[in-house]
Amino acid sequence: MESFTKVKLDDQQLRTLAEGTFGKDTAIISSKELTGGFFNTAYDLELADGRSVILKVAPAEETETLSYEKDIMRAEVEALRLVLSAGGIPVPAVYGFDESHRLIPSPYFFMEKVDGEPYIEVKDSFSEQVKASIEFELGRYQRLINEIKGEHFGLFGESSVGTGRTWRETFTAMIHKVLDDGARLKAVLPASYDKIRQGIERYLPALEEVTEPRLIHWDLWNGNIFVRDGSIVSIIDWERALWGDVLMEYYFRHFENSQAFLEGYGTVFDSPGERLRIKLYDLYLDLIMVIECYSRQYKDENHVRWTFENLQETLKEFVGTDEANV
Repeated sequence: MESFTKVKLDDQQLRTLAEGTFGKDTAIISSKELTGGFFNTAYDLELADGRSVILKVAPAEETETLSYEKDIMRAEVEALRLVLSAGGIPVPAVYGFDESHRLIPSPYFFMEKVDGEPYIEVKDSFSEQVKASIEFELGRYQRLINEIKGEHFGLFGESSVGTGRTWRETFTAMIHKVLDDGARLKAVLPASYDKIRQGIERYLPALEEVTEPRLIHWDLWNGNIFVRDGSIVSIIDWERALWGDVLMEYYFRHFENSQAFLEGYGTVFDSPGERLRIKLYDLYLDLIMVIECYSRQYKDENHVRWTFENLQETLKEFVGTDEANV
């Protein structure tokens, strides 16, 4: 999707970055911008030595972004390296990362190109049996990801900021920051900011049940799952990784209802506190999807309208039907 945050590079810049990572004799045979992402720019590069690599470029430092999106490329690289070293979870290798701004005014990194297709692009072509098999496999990988334990709660790159804070303190700050971003960007929401802040208060005590930081991918939707021959071959886009509650993961959101995933994950989450936390995380994601339309300046009016209507429905749980229809 076209987004204000995406950086466009010309052929000379692509060559310069490739030479900076792979050596001065590196030549690019072909390059293609990948358009499926919403935030970073990605290029598919074929090198003269036969390697196929992906280049990801973050927005320039002065680009308007949401608060939690600062320095998230570094978080992605660190998360990829951590998960790769843990083993058992298919992720692309990182070939090089540069946030010096020496060659271009943006952080960037090169990673292994995955030989597969995004699940979202091929899902409808699969039989129910194949889809169930893939989503069961996803549940198993999701469980492995969430079994990686951290030392603090918070965004992956916040090693000092998050230390010593409870999950309730951490997540409360996260959702209020998103609302602060919305107010700064003058984002129009289906209910007033004050009403939304008031509405979440009765859900916050349920966060106290979470006492152990777990690795959360958080953006593991069907576009970030690569499949081949009916199996998952890679899990990509770790830039929003954090240490938190496993129920933040995408396949626990209201967009998905996969029994196969839940069976693969192997745990049933249905206590009163868990149900409250699921609703709270639904709201968090739905708020972001509306507010980021203002920072990224999306041109797709259908998408912008859909995010608003989606949030409007979710807010009924928090502020009442009348308030959410304002």
